[in-house]
Amino acid sequence: MRVAIVGNSGSGKSTLARTFAPPVLDLDTIFWEPGKVAAARDPAQSASLVREFCSAHAEWVVEGCYASLIRIALEFEPELILLDPGLERCLANCRARPWEPHKYASLEEQNRHLDFLLEWVAAYYSRDDEMSRTAHEALFVQYGGPKRVAGAFEFPDQ
Repeated sequence: MRVAIVGNSGSGKSTLARTFAPPVLDLDTIFWEPGKVAAARDPAQSASLVREFCSAHAEWVVEGCYASLIRIALEFEPELILLDPGLERCLANCRARPWEPHKYASLEEQNRHLDFLLEWVAAYYSRDDEMSRTAHEALFVQYGGPKRVAGAFEFPDQ
């Protein structure tokens, strides 16, 4: 099984990915420079890391909001899941998000960025970047392999 999951921040991509057995690649871990907040890694390096991961495993799940990196995973012909539970669910999930130690040094640091995250999540439907609904829809429409749109996935504690 090969699965690529794309959607807004807080849509439940990581939660859904954990329901599958194969190794999971969280694209946040390769899009951003390790140990830095909001510092993007060289795009060619990120692309290479996606290809390495997909090539190294017979089965896998790749999840994230980066259309450019999901597009690379699609070269390996996985099922594509566009996760779209709606804005209110995404915002609620972001507010309930457990500490993400691969992104932030502490829960307190993560919480200091929450207001910015909520604003960014709310702009998903109006932005025009690779992490927008527009980019995700285009990716979905263009992909000729197996695909589906899925709804709400909540954090287990909710």
